[in-house]
Amino acid sequence: PAVLAPNSSSVAMPPPADIVKVAIEWPGAFPKLMEIDQKKPLSSIIKEVCDGWSLANHDQFALQHADSSNFYITEKNRNEIKNGAILRLTTSPAQNAQQLHERIQSSSMDAKLEALKDLANYSRDVTFAQEFINLDGISLLTQMVESGTERYQKLQKIMKPCFGDMLSFTLTAFVELMDHGIVSWDTFSVAFIKKIASYVNKFASDISILQRSLAILESMVLNSHDLYQKVAQEITIGQLIPHLQGTDQEIQTYTIAVINALFLKAPDDKRQEMANILAQKQLRSIILTHVIRAQRAINNEMAHQLYVLQVLTFNLLEDRMMTKMDPQDQAQRDIIFELRRIAFDAESEPNNSSGSIEKRKSMYTRDYKKLGFINHVNPAMDFTQTPPGMLALDNMLYFAKHHQDAYIRIVLENSSREDKHECPFGRSSIELTKMLCEILKVGELPSETCNDFHPMFFTHDRSFEEFFCICIQLLNKTWKEMRATSEDFNKARGRVMQVVKEQIMRALTTKPSSLDQFKSKLQNLSYTEILKIRQSERMNQEDFQSRPILELKEKIQPEILELIKQQRLNRLVEGTCFRKLNSRRRQDKFWYCRLSPNHKVLHYGDLEESPQGEVPHDSLQDKLPVADIKAVVTGKDCPHMKEKGALKQNKEVLELAFSILYDSSGQLNFIAPDKHEYCVWTDGLNALLGKDMLSDLTRNDLDTLLSMEIKLRLLDLENIQIPDAPPPIPKEPSNYDFVYDCN
Repeated sequence: PAVLAPNSSSVAMPPPADIVKVAIEWPGAFPKLMEIDQKKPLSSIIKEVCDGWSLANHDQFALQHADSSNFYITEKNRNEIKNGAILRLTTSPAQNAQQLHERIQSSSMDAKLEALKDLANYSRDVTFAQEFINLDGISLLTQMVESGTERYQKLQKIMKPCFGDMLSFTLTAFVELMDHGIVSWDTFSVAFIKKIASYVNKFASDISILQRSLAILESMVLNSHDLYQKVAQEITIGQLIPHLQGTDQEIQTYTIAVINALFLKAPDDKRQEMANILAQKQLRSIILTHVIRAQRAINNEMAHQLYVLQVLTFNLLEDRMMTKMDPQDQAQRDIIFELRRIAFDAESEPNNSSGSIEKRKSMYTRDYKKLGFINHVNPAMDFTQTPPGMLALDNMLYFAKHHQDAYIRIVLENSSREDKHECPFGRSSIELTKMLCEILKVGELPSETCNDFHPMFFTHDRSFEEFFCICIQLLNKTWKEMRATSEDFNKARGRVMQVVKEQIMRALTTKPSSLDQFKSKLQNLSYTEILKIRQSERMNQEDFQSRPILELKEKIQPEILELIKQQRLNRLVEGTCFRKLNSRRRQDKFWYCRLSPNHKVLHYGDLEESPQGEVPHDSLQDKLPVADIKAVVTGKDCPHMKEKGALKQNKEVLELAFSILYDSSGQLNFIAPDKHEYCVWTDGLNALLGKDMLSDLTRNDLDTLLSMEIKLRLLDLENIQIPDAPPPIPKEPSNYDFVYDCN
C-alpha cells in the first residue's frame, strides 16, 4: 500500500513505475480505461477485467495486444506493456488452440479455410504456438498436407483458388509454428517431405505455396542431418533451376537459399560432385543473367544468399589449399615439367633428349631457377607448405595454359634480368595464392549477417583462377615499379605484398561487375597512386614526438574528445535501424532506436520494413530513460549472445552485438548493421553514462583530428626549429615605471 506524504495534495508526484495506464477492449462493449499494477499477478488483473463486464470463468480469458500482432500477454512479456497501450480481452491461448484444432478439421470448406487463415496468423505468437503444439497440432497439419492432394482431387478442379489458399495457410502455419524451435525437425516422415518437394514443381505458379515449400525444405536441410539426406533424394538441382529464371526476386532468393543449404550440409565427398552438377546446369550463368544483371536492385537477403553461394564455391578450394605436394608423385611432378616446357621449350634444342642425363639435370635446374622456385633441384618441395599447398601449383598451371603469352613474358622477362631486380614467378605465385585465400576467406563458414558478394566472381566458371591470373600480372608490375630485389626476397616480398594487397582490396571495394572492369581498376591503382592515397589518408608523415608537440597534443585532446562525443550523441539523436535477427533471416523484422534531443530518453519501436527516410517520432512508442541504464555490455557478455543456436556462435555477429541493461533484469539487445554503427552506438552510450569512449573509431578519429589541428596550429612555424625546452623566463624588471595607467 502506498503511504501518502504530508500535504501530498499540493505536491505533484510522478506516477509509480509499476502502474501502467491502458485501454481494454471487449467485443460489443465500450473500451474500459484502467491502471494495471505490474506487481499484481496477471490472473487477478484478468479476473478484475472480467468482473467489470460480468464475465464468469475468468481463467478461460487472457489479454492480448490489440495491434496487428495480436500477441498474448504473459507473465514473461508483461513488462513490454507501455502507457497508453490498447489491449483486448480474448479467449485464453489454451482455449483458442483447442477451438482452432477442431475448426481446421471442419467438413465445411469455407469454415476450414477461415480457420486455417486464423491459425496462420496466431501461430506467430509463441504462447499460442506452445498450446497448439501440446495438442499435437503439428502432426495434424502434416497429416493434412500428406493426405491433402488425394482427398481434394475433385475440389482442386472445381475450386482451385480455394484449395491453393487452404494449402498456403496450412504451410504458413506450419512454418510459423516450427520457427519457435519448440519441436525438433527430425520427426517428419518421408511422405511429408515428398509432398513438400512435389509442391516445388506442381505449384510453380502459386507464389505463396512455392515460397513456403522452399522455406520448409531449407529449414529441414539446415536443422537435421537425416532430413538433409531425405530432401537431397527428393529434390534435384534441375527442379530448382527454373525458379531462378522467373521474375519474382523473393522466389529466386528462397531457391538459392535451398541450393546453399544443400551445398552447406553435403558431406565433404559429395560437395565437389554437387558443384559439378551446378556447373553442368549452368547455375552461375543463370544467376548472372536473371538475378545480378536483371533490371532491378538486389535486396539485402538476395545479396546475403549470393554471398553465401560465393563463399561455399570458394570453400571447394580448401581441399587443394590444404594438400601438400608429394615429391614422389609422378603425376604431380609432371605439372612442374609442364610449366617448364611451356616457358622454355621454344628456345631449347629439339634434340636435347639425346644429351646425357647429367646435362639434362643441369638444364632443368637452371630452368627451375629461372621459374623462380626456391628448390632448383626438386621444386616439388616448394609446395609442401599449407596453405596454399597444391592450389598454388593449380593456379600456375592454369595461368601457363590459358594465358600463355603473359606467362612466358613474365618468366622470360624476369629470368633474363641481370640487375637482381627480377620477380621470382614461382615464389611469388605461392605467396599470392596464400594471400588471395586470406582475402576471400577460403575455408571459413559464411557469416550470418554479411551481404558482401562480388558480381565479377559470377562472370566466369573458373573465377578464382582468373582472379589469380590478373593479380600475378599486377604483382609483377608492382614489383618492377617498386624496384624490389630478389636478393632479399623475404624483405621485398613483405613490402610488395602489402602494396599488392592494398591494390586488390581497394579495387574489390568498388564492386567491379566483371573481371575486365577489375583489371582496369587495378590499372589506375599503380604503386605511385597508392603512395599518393596513403599520403593523403595519413595526413601527417612527420614525427610529432617532440616534447612541445606532445604537450600541445595533451592540451588539445580534451576539446577534440568533446567534439567526437558531440558527434556520437548527434548520431544517436538521428537514430539507427537495427535488424531483429532470428533463425530464419527472410522473416526479417526491423526496429529503430534514437536518443531524444535533450539526451534524457531513448525512444525505440518496431518497424514493418527498413526505413527510407526519417522515422516519425510518434511511431516509436517505447522509451527508456537514460537515468535507468545500469550498464552497456558487448559481445559474449550480451544476454542474447548467451542463448543457444548456431547463429549465436558466429564471430561476426558477436563483434556487432551490444546490450543495454536496466532495472533488475531489463535489457535492450542490439545487433549493429556494421562495425561503424557498432562503434558509434557503444561510444555514444558510454558517453551518456560518463564513461570513456574506447572504440577503434574514436581512436582513429582522435588521431586524424589531432593531427589536423596540430598541423593547422604549426602552419605559421614552417621551417622554424621548435626547441625541446621552453625558453627561460626573464628576470623581473627592477621597477615598473614604464607601465602606462589608462585611468
